[in-house]
Amino acid sequence: MTTTTTSRAADTPLPQRLSDAGFAALLTALLGIPLVGLTTVDVGGRVAVQTRWDWLLGAALMAFSGRLGVRWLFDRPAWRGRSARVQVDQAPAARRAGRMQLAGLGVTALALALPLVFHDNRYVVDTATTVLIYVMLGWGLNVVVGLAGLLDLGYVAFYAVGAYSYALLATQWGLSFWACLPLAGLLAASFGILLGYPTLRLRGDYLAIVTLGFGEIIRLVLVNWTALTHGPDGIGSIPRPTLFGHGFAPAGDLPTVAGLFGIDDAPWHRTVFLYLLILGLALLTNAFVLRLRKLPIGRAWEAMREDEVACRALGINATRVKLAAFALGAMLGGFAGVFFAARQGFISPESFTFSESAVILAIVVLGGSGSQFGVVLAAGILVLLPELGRHFSEYRMLLFGAAMVAIMVWRPGGLLSQRRPTLTSASAAETPTPAPNSAAIRSAA
Repeated sequence: MTTTTTSRAADTPLPQRLSDAGFAALLTALLGIPLVGLTTVDVGGRVAVQTRWDWLLGAALMAFSGRLGVRWLFDRPAWRGRSARVQVDQAPAARRAGRMQLAGLGVTALALALPLVFHDNRYVVDTATTVLIYVMLGWGLNVVVGLAGLLDLGYVAFYAVGAYSYALLATQWGLSFWACLPLAGLLAASFGILLGYPTLRLRGDYLAIVTLGFGEIIRLVLVNWTALTHGPDGIGSIPRPTLFGHGFAPAGDLPTVAGLFGIDDAPWHRTVFLYLLILGLALLTNAFVLRLRKLPIGRAWEAMREDEVACRALGINATRVKLAAFALGAMLGGFAGVFFAARQGFISPESFTFSESAVILAIVVLGGSGSQFGVVLAAGILVLLPELGRHFSEYRMLLFGAAMVAIMVWRPGGLLSQRRPTLTSASAAETPTPAPNSAAIRSAA
């Protein structure tokens, strides 16, 4: 049964709506003077300031009409009544999970079909590869932020640890990509424990400040430890991944993948191989995280996210739960860093700044904390939207910011907000309960 509550408030008076819209237009005009109203031009080799008051007036009118329209739409009683409805009985969780699974299978099928259609279009395949890298990073940070509820602003540090671990192991010790992948993941997980241990008693903003400082410490170490990391010069000539020991080298350099399969060498072979490699890593990461959510550690993360005090009262070891979240999230970030270094062939500290952490956190928040499929949608938006805005290079970031604000206004909980626990009492009731074991009860007590 569904219960509906409707607001009976009257419309906001017209003078108040006009006043609010006028204030928005005035604020737009004042802030837009240096951004829109003034521009620099080259006059005889000298820089001169040219005014564009007509553009500024147009921006103010757009702000006035937009604000007036928004107030008229959202202040209507019918809209307020519709937004105030309380759905007591939501769609069954099984039905929602089935729709998400079907959508995930559809996206996976499209991802697998992409190289078949665009294999000779390097721009499309490279862009899709970048999206998948951010999907992996988003799923890793989702373990820390979305499941465990720990705000991490220095996640790029684990990304950097994975990338530099592979670069150093491959260039200094001659290890292959497949040998370095688990080693770099373990090293990143160790750094995650190193970060998590001193922050066990911190929450909220204090935890965010400490993680932000940790990310900056890693970046400064990479810049200043020139004997190991080569400082700002970075590390180059990083080996690319191979397929069964066969590389994607030009004709004449053996062994090659083209020679292995008896086909002609083509420039797109390496690009498609890297795309399929990151797609496979992303699918394994998704399956791993989904499995973890159903295990006791995953349920402990979700419980810790909702109420840490209650979890401690129930006997949950908060220390182990938090350290596990930091370690596993860092390990997934390290895997993404290994692939990034192998794909680029060159890395430097400029690739691991705070802006990268901000983008990864924005992907998790925009997609909906705790939602796996939401991370995919948000990564696609945050990577593809700036690419599509290249044709409007002068207003690229303005369009990007406007889109972010619009999404946060209409979907403040994220595109696919999911705060519900993975396993509920209903699903637990459907699972047969084993007979009690006295020895197990005594050991648990």
